[in-house]
Order: sequence, then structure tokens, then C-alpha cells
Amino acid sequence: MEIIFLDLDSCYNWIGKLGLDSRPLQEIYDPFMRLKPNLSGKLLAGLSLALCSIIPTYAQHQSYFPDPDTAIQRRLEEWQDLKFGLLMHWGAYSQWGIVESWSICPEDLSWATGGRKPGVSDNYQEYLTAYENLPKTFNPTKFDPERWATAAREGGMKYVVFTTKHHDGFCMFDSKYTDYKISGPNSPFAADPRSNVTREIFSAFRKQGLWTGAYFSKPDWHSDDYWWKKFPPSDRNCNYSIQKYPEKWAKFKEFTHNQINELMTDYGKVDILWLDGGWVRIKSPEEIQAELNEMYENSRWTRNPQSQDIDMAGMVREARAKQPGLIVVDRAVPGIHQNYLTPEQHIPETGLPYPWETCMTMAGSWSYVPNDRYKPSDELIEKLVDIVSKGGNYLLNIGPSPEGEWHDAAYERLADIGAWLKINGEAIYGTRMFETFCEGERIRFTRSKDHKTRFVFLFDPPGPTVVLTKMPFTKHNKVSLLGKKDPLSYKISPEGVEIQMPKDVQALGKYVWVLKVD
Repeated sequence: MEIIFLDLDSCYNWIGKLGLDSRPLQEIYDPFMRLKPNLSGKLLAGLSLALCSIIPTYAQHQSYFPDPDTAIQRRLEEWQDLKFGLLMHWGAYSQWGIVESWSICPEDLSWATGGRKPGVSDNYQEYLTAYENLPKTFNPTKFDPERWATAAREGGMKYVVFTTKHHDGFCMFDSKYTDYKISGPNSPFAADPRSNVTREIFSAFRKQGLWTGAYFSKPDWHSDDYWWKKFPPSDRNCNYSIQKYPEKWAKFKEFTHNQINELMTDYGKVDILWLDGGWVRIKSPEEIQAELNEMYENSRWTRNPQSQDIDMAGMVREARAKQPGLIVVDRAVPGIHQNYLTPEQHIPETGLPYPWETCMTMAGSWSYVPNDRYKPSDELIEKLVDIVSKGGNYLLNIGPSPEGEWHDAAYERLADIGAWLKINGEAIYGTRMFETFCEGERIRFTRSKDHKTRFVFLFDPPGPTVVLTKMPFTKHNKVSLLGKKDPLSYKISPEGVEIQMPKDVQALGKYVWVLKVD
């Protein structure tokens, strides 16, 4: 990751765009710059480098604006009890085994133009045409949502979020507002009775008792009202001047509202609306100007930033009229419509004081990539524990193949996680963050919501004794190892507590061992 700032103002604005507060840095650097203006180049270079490493920690202090609706607050409490969910990125792009959507974005960035499928074309328009022809060969005849849903439930997952539409605009649901969809006239899968893929997935997962969530991209790079064919696209943004052509933007806004209303009307109970594409939002003139000055990977990646008011308040109002209690996640847009925050491929260093969810890939990529490496089960379980101990939820992504299958490794990992959760699930589901989430690097804590029960997670195979110094004990506590009914003896000292472990402790568990303290 490389970030280059031309001046401090662009640095502060970049931080603000992430939803962070730049004032702590301003308090440090502004007085210094007034005293040593000749060091500006060195300071900015150092600050650029430093931010690459500190942003994951700094991002923990993002602003959060609770939804004032108490019904939504209660629903969020219920969502926080679920802890573990499934995300799926799937579309016609899976045939090429590349990053979802971004390869058609004309930004000179590693995951955009740098993520194109080799051998297609170096000419942008030819590449875009080939990409947009992918639906003509997308025929996932092995699509089996019931098998996915069963595996997710048995793996301990409690909700699913599915990509109904990514930035490329290709719909995995039967929208009547576009033909660019898996059930469209150019799709060989259209004749299949399961062609309305989103409906099939939601129905299958709902039958297994999981909540359902609709991932939906606010930008649509196929829509002529977002990337108008009168002009070539120049970046991820709307490619015409909204100020000059307000009627064109009004059409796109109506199109977007209509598609979301479809999802809220025709697909049964929907629990979460997970909106991506955070650049589609209201922006100030200062934010727009700062974006024009930004450099990333030694490139001025944005060329047409502008305020893109999609009428989020109206959209949410319409959606909740059809789906009362709907949780809305307007990702990376601080405000009351971002009901929880979503750090991506990253686990915060400490607990966060608001609802949050780490979305992360089970393999290396969000979408299907041949021969992708899947994270081992012990790593996935430790990440789940780490996230839950810090008060978050874990949204784990699996990318189906172009034929409509999961890799065998995905089923194997879920089976391992599910077996572990069957023994240790009471320490995960419905819990909250303890006063301190950890003791060292390899021990984590959670607690029950009523504060009566605490749990201790041991990432390493325990020896004859376990010593804790961060969790207070009294002589009235009862300690047990989940999976074994017999109580454990312990000794309290001024330094902490020493718990005697059973002789066969390592044979009684796997991956992570959990102590229950009543």
C-alpha cells in the first residue's frame, strides 16, 4: 500500500474521507509546519509512509452515528448476538477468475486496470466489450443453494449477505429495470427454473434459519445513466457532470431506488441492506478538490469526483416501509444510515465502542480464482474468537465457481468451524466484550450479556496449569472446560489465579480451548 500526499490538507481530507477524525494529527503537525516549513517534503513523505502502517489502528476511532430509531437499535442488538455470517461474491466475472468488477474501472491502480485478465486486450474499449459479453456464457448449472445453506448452518453461520449486484451492474436477481442480469435474454441460465439466483439463495438460507442480507452496489458501471455512453469513463465515478445534467442523474437515482424496492418487495424477509460504493454520496467542494489532488500508487487515480446525492434518506425510508426493522449499512459513509461499520480484510487492534463487522475472505480473493489458497481452520477459528472478543461480528466470504460450486476446502473449513462451535458456541453467540478483551497475544475473553458468566479462550494447547492476571476471581467462582462437565480447581493469589487443567486437556479440544467461569 502506497499513499503520496501533495500537502497536509490533502492528507487530512483523505483521513476524513475514511470517516476518521484528523484533528489529533493536525494538533501534532500544524504547529511543527509553522516552525519548520522547509521540511514539508520530508514530513509529507514520512507521514505518507506512517499512515500506511497506522491507519488500521487509527481507523478504530471512526465516528459512529446511532440510528435514532429504537426499533433499529434493538435489531442491531439481535444482530450482534449472531456473531458469524457468510458473504458471497458471485457474478459473470467468476468465469475469468479475476477481481469482481474492478478490472473495467479505468483507474491506473493495481486492483483496477492492474487486475485485468491477461490476454483479453490492452485496448480499454475492447476489454470492456469482452467483459460485458461474459453473461452470454455464464451458465452455472451446478448451482445448489440448498447445499450451501446447509453447510453454512452446520458451520455455525447465522446470516448471509449475497452480492445481488456489484459495481459492474450485472444483476444476480430478476430485475425488470435492466436486461443485464443472469435471467436476461442473453443469459443461457435464463431458462433454468433457478435463474432468479438471489431469490433461490435467500429462500434456501432462510429455510435453514439464517438471516438474509442483500449486498447492493450504489454505482452501476453498466447503466447509461451512470457511465453515460456519450463520454468515456475516466474513473469509478459518474462520468458526466451531475451539475450540468441533473435530469440524467435523476434517472439514475430513480433506477437505483426502483431496484432496491424490488429487492425489498419480491424476495421475502430481508434483514440487512449492505450498500457498497461509498463514493456515491454527498461531498463538499473541499472534499472534491482534495480528491483531485490525491495520489495513490504514484497515480492521480480520480479524475471526475463529484457530489453524488442518491437520496439515501428517501431510499431507507422506502425500504423500511417494506421491510420494518431493516438494518442498513451504507458502507464508508458516516451517518445514521451506516448502522454498523465494516472493516475490510482487517481486525481492529482493540475493541470498538459501536457495532462492527469484519468482512474477510476465506481464501485469498473475494471472487472465484482457480487454485486459490484457503485459510486453515485454526486460523479462521482464531480470527472468529479475536473478532468476537473485541465486540464484533465475522462475515466470512466464499466465492462460488462459474459452474455454481464451492471449492471442497470451503465445505471442509465450515465443517471444522461448526464442530468447534457445537462445543464452544455458548462462549461466542450472544456474548459481549469483557472489560479487557485479552491477556497477551494468545488468550481472549468474552462474557455473557448479564455479566454472570465469563469465558477464556486459549489459543495454545494448555499445559497442566493456566495462569490469568487480567480476570478477577473469587472463591465462589466455578470453572469448567467446555466439552467436559467436571469442575476445575484453582488457586487465587495476589498475582492472579492459577487454574488446574485436566491431564487429558489437549485430547479434549482442538484449535482453541475454552474455559467457562460462573
